[in-house]
Parts: sequence; C-alpha cells; structure tokens
Amino acid sequence: MEWQDHISTDENVLLGKPTVKGTRISVEHIIGLLAKGWTEQQILENHPRLTKESLQAVFSYIQECLKDGLLFSKA
Repeated sequence: MEWQDHISTDENVLLGKPTVKGTRISVEHIIGLLAKGWTEQQILENHPRLTKESLQAVFSYIQECLKDGLLFSKA
C-alpha cells in the first residue's frame, strides 16, 4: 500500500498537517485516539469516512517518518 494514496497535506486544511484525503481528520488525531486506547473498530465507527485502508496508510506514513528520521526523541 502506498500511504500517499490516502494521506495528504494542504496548507489550507488544518494548517498543512497531514490528513486523510477527503477529510479534515489528521494523522495526529488518529494516533492520539490510539494512544488513548481506542480500537480500530471504535475509530471506524466514530469516523465513518475512514476506512481500514486509510488507517493502514496512517501507520505506513508514521513508519516512513520514523525511518527517515523525521520523528525522534530528544531524550
């Protein structure tokens, strides 16, 4: 899967934060829900415009950011 098919940035949408294409749902918001203990099913039920594929794309996007060193700890 290519995350680029599902994730986009647009400076006119959420100040350019990465979002799921066709929505105003940010990658940050989805990761935040997961960090709070939400399940994939809960996210999909509460955000009907999301799909399993778009959630997979979020993980692929984050994985690529980590691999490219865009996300790292300052500790």
